[in-house]
Amino acid sequence: MARRTGRGADGGAQRVATVDECRTALRKLVERLDAHADEVRERINLDRTIACRITDLGVAFHGRLTGGRLVGLADGDDPGAKISLSTTSDDLVALVEGRLDFVRALTSQRVSISANPLDLLKLRKLL
Repeated sequence: MARRTGRGADGGAQRVATVDECRTALRKLVERLDAHADEVRERINLDRTIACRITDLGVAFHGRLTGGRLVGLADGDDPGAKISLSTTSDDLVALVEGRLDFVRALTSQRVSISANPLDLLKLRKLL
C-alpha cells in the first residue's frame, strides 16, 4: 500500500506511514518479544492491557502484555488499557525498525506513555 501524504510541521507535504505499515511494525514487535519472551519476562513481569494510538492517522491497536509477550494484537482502541502509547505513524515504524531511539523520542515528546508509576518503572527496564 502506498504511503499517504500529510502535512509536515512547516506546512509542506510529507509522506506518512499507512495503517498497514503500522500494523506490520506492531507485528514485528510481537515477533521480537516472542523470540525473547523469557528474557523480557525476567526484566518485567507484567500482565497489563496496552493500547497504541496512532495520532496522525486517528487509529489505534490494542493487546495484552503478559508473560513477556504482546498477545491478542487487534485493531481498535481500548480506552480502559492500563498502558497507552501515543505516537505518529512514522515514529512508530521508526521505533520498531530501530531508526528512532525510544528514550530520545520520549524525552522529545514524539512518544507519550500513560501508565501507573510502578508500571512505568518496570517498562523502563526494557530500554
